[in-house]
Amino acid sequence: MSVSDVARHLLKTCQALKFFECFMFGSSLFGVGTDYDMLVIGPAGEALIQLKAELKLAGAELPLDILYMLPKEAEETDFVVKQKCVSLTHLVTLDSLFV
Repeated sequence: MSVSDVARHLLKTCQALKFFECFMFGSSLFGVGTDYDMLVIGPAGEALIQLKAELKLAGAELPLDILYMLPKEAEETDFVVKQKCVSLTHLVTLDSLFV
């Protein structure tokens, strides 16, 4: 599966993603590697519990490596910029431009 396919699948099947910012980063963006590195930024609590359950089901057949951060952690570490993270919605949009 391409990163765009994975992004599309997750956005379609994980309803709780609407409460979070979700990105991919790492070697999978370049078609290399054996897993899909993901960053999820958002609040703790019930929505996160729901998202983790949905990702577990949606990602059952996918090698997902997921990092969860609170918004303050993401801001303080500047992780999105430093790791050149790309949002799932952007990955889906990019893919549709080349179809």
